[in-house]
Amino acid sequence: MCHLTPPYFRLRFTGELPTIGPLKTLHLYLTRQVFAALVMTVVVFTFVLLLGNALKEILPLLISGQIQFGAVAQAVGLLVPFVWVFALPMGMLTATLLIFGRFSADQEYTAVRASGVSLMSLVSPVLLLSIALCGVSALLNMEIGPRCRVAYTSLRSKLAQQLLNVYLPEHTFIKDFPGYIFYVGKNRNGQLQDILIFTLKNETNAEYRVRAPRGLMQVDVPNKKLTLTLYDAKMIPLGDSRDSPMSGGELLVELKLEAKDKGAARPNVDDMTFSQLTAELSDLEQRLRLPVPLKTLTPEQRQARRKEWEQLRKDLGPVVFNMHRQVAYSFACFGFTLVGIPLGIRVHRRETNIGIAIALVLVAVYYSFILIGQSLTNRPEFLPNVIVWIPNFLFQAVGAVLLWRANRG
Repeated sequence: MCHLTPPYFRLRFTGELPTIGPLKTLHLYLTRQVFAALVMTVVVFTFVLLLGNALKEILPLLISGQIQFGAVAQAVGLLVPFVWVFALPMGMLTATLLIFGRFSADQEYTAVRASGVSLMSLVSPVLLLSIALCGVSALLNMEIGPRCRVAYTSLRSKLAQQLLNVYLPEHTFIKDFPGYIFYVGKNRNGQLQDILIFTLKNETNAEYRVRAPRGLMQVDVPNKKLTLTLYDAKMIPLGDSRDSPMSGGELLVELKLEAKDKGAARPNVDDMTFSQLTAELSDLEQRLRLPVPLKTLTPEQRQARRKEWEQLRKDLGPVVFNMHRQVAYSFACFGFTLVGIPLGIRVHRRETNIGIAIALVLVAVYYSFILIGQSLTNRPEFLPNVIVWIPNFLFQAVGAVLLWRANRG
């Protein structure tokens, strides 16, 4: 006959001591799984987003040998922090959907709940991880990302100018020389083939079309000249020109090389850091408050001053919107995590494609509000600064309700 004291029954059935060790193990297990899936999904989304930015613009130039690998690596390295602004929340949402979907499908979640562990205590480390990622997202959104984007734009402009001035890249319509549009089929160290040139009238209408099977490119760097010698050229007038066509001759085209350095240019509002936006907002507000004695101005000066005020008010909208957008983006990881955990448990599927599909749908819903707000930056009556916060409130509220219901169930 076994004699057990009442305290033993309390410890055994209430789970006060025996579950402390296993709960820590579960926390470590889930955190490692979510973090590993987060790293994997962020890498995938980063690569996909880079394909639509740097790689599609610069990779063909690397393959053709027109730029060095170091320039490509530098461009990609500058663009990665900007891409992480979007890849990090998307990766966190996908990671939670995948891990908790498998956790539920493998009956691990059922076993954990049967042992008396609540869902809230189980997912608390994952929620803390999402809050920490909000801090990382804030740093990327408000400081690192915009600066890297400006540096990437400057590098891309510099590379493009060098290529246009020296290389004339193949299979590309070149519109950077005033009055001309160029197309080169092949460029082998200045030996050109399949050349097509449109001469423009008033920078819009094509006046002549020139074709040549071959040509020679010569660059005079000291005098900043680019000379194209076209052989067997055919010139055909276009539009309402009454000139006669010319063919079979040698045509000389001289172009001026003008270096365009945009590195020191003022960044666009969309590419400003939060501190730069704050300074820009302060400057605009100060200019709006600048007292001007209208009685001393002429009617023309008053009208010019009113137009200036209207323009300053229009300039305020994008600045304020981008400040709200940067801060709102920073909370996306937490909202996505709140939604992803209960949805993953409810979907109850191990397939990766299901989790990715749900994640893409939720990401599309989230960023649709951002795009709507961005399109209304010049319409303050529609409150674009409030619209940009709606997806955060929506996802966090829906996620909290779903998590509460899952915890009760």
